[in-house]
Amino acid sequence: MKHKHLALPALLTATALTLTACSGSTGTSTDDAAAAEISVGVTDPSLIIPGRQTVAYDINMAVWAPLTFVDSDGEITYVAAESIDTDDSQTYTITLRDGWTFQDGTPVTAQDYVDSWNAVAYGPNAFENSGQLAKIAGYADVTSDTPAAEMSGLAVVDDLTFTVTLVGPDSQFPMQVSQAQTAMYPMPASALEDFDAYNKRPIGNGAFQFTEDYEEGEPIVVTAYDDYQGEKPTVDQITFVPYTDTATAYNDVLAGNLDVAGLPASKMTQADSDFGEDHVYAFEAPGISYLGIPLSDPRYQDIRVRQAISMAIDRATINDVIYGGLYAPATAFTPDIEPGTPTGICGEYCEYDPEAAKALLAEAGGFSGTIEIYYPGGVGLDDFYAAIANSIRQALGVEAIATPSADWAEFYENRLNGATPGPYFSRWGALYPSQQATLRAMFIENGGCAGCVGEYDAEVATLMDAADAALTDDEVAAAYTAVQERLMETFPVPPLFNESYAYVTSTRVAELNTSAAGNPNYSMTVLAGDR
Repeated sequence: MKHKHLALPALLTATALTLTACSGSTGTSTDDAAAAEISVGVTDPSLIIPGRQTVAYDINMAVWAPLTFVDSDGEITYVAAESIDTDDSQTYTITLRDGWTFQDGTPVTAQDYVDSWNAVAYGPNAFENSGQLAKIAGYADVTSDTPAAEMSGLAVVDDLTFTVTLVGPDSQFPMQVSQAQTAMYPMPASALEDFDAYNKRPIGNGAFQFTEDYEEGEPIVVTAYDDYQGEKPTVDQITFVPYTDTATAYNDVLAGNLDVAGLPASKMTQADSDFGEDHVYAFEAPGISYLGIPLSDPRYQDIRVRQAISMAIDRATINDVIYGGLYAPATAFTPDIEPGTPTGICGEYCEYDPEAAKALLAEAGGFSGTIEIYYPGGVGLDDFYAAIANSIRQALGVEAIATPSADWAEFYENRLNGATPGPYFSRWGALYPSQQATLRAMFIENGGCAGCVGEYDAEVATLMDAADAALTDDEVAAAYTAVQERLMETFPVPPLFNESYAYVTSTRVAELNTSAAGNPNYSMTVLAGDR
């Protein structure tokens, strides 16, 4: 199995930014090795507009180009940006590359970025990814009950230059404008006139363009844009094929009717034997799972109860049995791939120790009733949560069961309303590889992962602000470590696993490349015979 690990560099230093400059069928026959096109299994996106999409990341990454890109080696490179400069980590000057155009031939300008970001942030538009812009000065004004039309923190200097002023210093900003923060992608002026029409035929500034209108349930074909000014893709066409069942997509790759599909959890232990290790990929990613705890329930309010539950989970065995060893037991509140993560800070509380766990629970007064672990049904998590419940039951001698919801919508509503019957599914996949991206989403109110923890700690919020304002690599690392030390004092959720994003490929694919977000960079797929 190909385990791809991203060697991320030292934490980004904002006072002296030095980034590297860089310039019909639902399947594809395995006999057509010379064709420079691939087919990829996806969830039908419905929403494709970058500020609105929730499952169209791969499509967005093909059709739009970001200002910066964090590649598979962890290098931050300029793409659409010529430079990003700052003296204080609060006001940034972004200079765009000259000569870039949208796929309708119109030039990409600083005004396009400013107008696009304002449109995404504007409260009445209710764009799903609006929160990615929340640190820009004036965001609160455009999302208020009487919204302003524009954020005060954006200003056009000239056709290729604009400034971004944040609400406070933030050394991680150049990562935030990389490929996974799709709210940061530009839209042409025509898009702002009719978003419904734009969603049907999106126009971006990236390497691939739509050639036909998007129709729900139908394959999405994008072809290489000849006038793209960035690095040329290695394939000429990508067909994104919608699936409602991940196992079906897996089987279609196995049969040679599809080139790439995500690896379902239910298939992880057999993928190597089905495909051979050269066609199974596990990309280390900035994703991490936790066991959410309903802190409104008095039975879980003693920190020792939460610590005991964590120590009762045999992460290593669950990883081997359920995930075929593709994941890694978490030892901190952020995944190891995020620079500066204080690996091992969780210490004994993230290690399986049934005797110590049982003693700690007894010290806390024991547990009354059943530990009912609640998770979204229908998405392939049954074996995982059954294994967690079994581990807790055997270690603590307390009844523990795993209970699925009817579907994701029911689970999400109950989590939002604090109506889960017990510990629950909680995870975050960061959009850029920084501790900031995970810690803010999980542990700051309205940070992104709604209801993922039972309550929010004001001291964590204060420490996060200090960490964002840190400038040097050492200061940033120490500041985020201070946040995690505070989390250890309150232990709101047990960290479970650092995730890998896993995929299987047909024999047509010689090399599947990735980005720092863990998703494949399909534009740079190497086909068999092209090496």
